Amino acid sequence: MNILFTFYVPSGGMETLNRQRCMALRRVGIQGHLLYTQQGAGVQNISNIPTYITNYDEDIAALLRSHHYAAIVVSSDYTMLERLRRLGYQGPIIYEAQGLGTKEAAERYVQEAAAMLKQHAQAVHLPSTPHLIALFRQYCPSLPQYVFHNVVDIEHFHYKRGPLPPVPILAWIGRLEPNKNWKHCLEIAYYIRRIKPPIELWMFHDDQIYIKEDQIHFYDMIQHLGLASCMVLRSNVPHADMSSLLSAVGDSGGFLLSTSIMEGFGYAVAEAMSCRCPVLSTDSEGVRVFISHNVTGKFYPQGNIQAAVHEGLELMSEHDLRASIRSQGVEHIKKNFSAQQYGRAFKRMLHELHVL
Repeated sequence: MNILFTFYVPSGGMETLNRQRCMALRRVGIQGHLLYTQQGAGVQNISNIPTYITNYDEDIAALLRSHHYAAIVVSSDYTMLERLRRLGYQGPIIYEAQGLGTKEAAERYVQEAAAMLKQHAQAVHLPSTPHLIALFRQYCPSLPQYVFHNVVDIEHFHYKRGPLPPVPILAWIGRLEPNKNWKHCLEIAYYIRRIKPPIELWMFHDDQIYIKEDQIHFYDMIQHLGLASCMVLRSNVPHADMSSLLSAVGDSGGFLLSTSIMEGFGYAVAEAMSCRCPVLSTDSEGVRVFISHNVTGKFYPQGNIQAAVHEGLELMSEHDLRASIRSQGVEHIKKNFSAQQYGRAFKRMLHELHVL
């Protein structure tokens, strides 16, 4: 059985999700194909999965004719629903909401999408993110909704021991745009460096997807705060290399800092925890499925820089707490986000939609 997953661009958490779920579903007899409408740096991570990158109707129509997809999962781009119907696809379409930005942006998006979803979709799939669940219940109450966790491939993406870094490392993963809140990352790193030097700041981003104004302010702020000498900026690191780098952050005595205003899921947080890298995060809602404060990670109040600095310093200096968070974080990911669990939940959804 072939299932098609569509999204705009292979980048970030969606690229990770699509690749990892195709591998998970293969174990239960489902062949996943990927369709992206734009080129993206994340294509370097994909292997052994049929992947198509095109925004031409004739190409997409040919794809639909060739592979006879039992169902199609459309992520975020609600205009693709009407397009697939217009190009002749008559099977079930599942609309998937993954990280639609802030609550306000997500509500506007769902309001805009609602009429098209009601006309063309058979169901909605959501991660366990409260504001997304509430929005779809409000605006699309007649559509069946399936809520289950995304997959985290801890079998391949896990802790890897390497050389011990000489100083603690603060890491951040995201795009240079407001929702990822990179400004607060720089401010928090600045204060931690003043109180507990030396540190390094590793920032991972996609230099092909950014807001130009944010990019300009980003480099200006690095200079203003005097962070250039301790910063390591990495763009589009191959996903296979990230487990070693996150493991090094954890071993260094540092942590991953997640400053997002809102996350639908938060793959960076999950994958850091998989690698025994402790996480300090805003309560960006989607990450609640990973973090219990002082148990599997740490929260700080959104916008409270001094609280973030306090929690970060505690994570670096309270060694027993740190060790406990690292161990319990890994076990939490193993227990709740496995490929086997994802495969069962996805098959159950297909069965209830009469695809199986």
